[in-house]
Amino acid sequence: MRTFEDLVAEGRTAPVEGWDFSWFAGRATEQRPSWGYAGLVGARMADARRVLDLQTGGGEVLATAAAAAAGAASPVDKLVATEGWPPNAALARERLAPLGGVVVEAAEDDPLPFEAGSFDLVVSRHPVVTDYAEVSRVLAAGGTYLSQQVGANSVRELYEFMMGPQPAGSVREPAGHRAAATAAGLEVVDLRDEWLRMEFFDVAAVIVFLRKVIWTVPGFTVSAYADRLRELHEKIFSDGPFVAHSRRFLIEAHKPA
Repeated sequence: MRTFEDLVAEGRTAPVEGWDFSWFAGRATEQRPSWGYAGLVGARMADARRVLDLQTGGGEVLATAAAAAAGAASPVDKLVATEGWPPNAALARERLAPLGGVVVEAAEDDPLPFEAGSFDLVVSRHPVVTDYAEVSRVLAAGGTYLSQQVGANSVRELYEFMMGPQPAGSVREPAGHRAAATAAGLEVVDLRDEWLRMEFFDVAAVIVFLRKVIWTVPGFTVSAYADRLRELHEKIFSDGPFVAHSRRFLIEAHKPA
């Protein structure tokens, strides 16, 4: 049994750049959505020449999909990603450069710095915000938008443990995204929604998760939540893994030809 202080020290110093979650091996688990997002992106790239990944993080998912598509003789000849956080953008450039990818630094809520009709396929995994009007603008006629999103009230058990009862969210409801996409002139052809079991095996894993997925507990710091973290540590020690549930939904939309 490691001490609370040791685990907190480890959680404070673990790297949180990018969307590589390999650090959590043996520390936390999360079910994967049934649809296999990276595989879907790779399949869609088989029919796209110009591909844009919005809010790419460290480029992990796009690199996986692009490498698979390249092995399948994909027609992609323009591979672009946007990222708003400089440390992530640097990781993405390093990861995507061997695949011919270009990373453009752009804030999540800024207009996209591309001409209208620039891309045949726009993808995004867990974007902070989704501007469907901008997505529609940069898509070419007949193009596709494919995204895996974080659904409303995801990981509610954890953020309410840390912050107390919170009002139910609605911004990230799938129905709202369908309406926004439709209003932007896109035709939604697929919309799936799943709840997935998560387990945290020690408080260090919780700390790293909250440092990495910053919207779960806005403004989280170890110092500000020291009492709640200690209580969580004791709960895990006495009851076993802390269980929460993430929510993911998949949306695919086409721009009419």
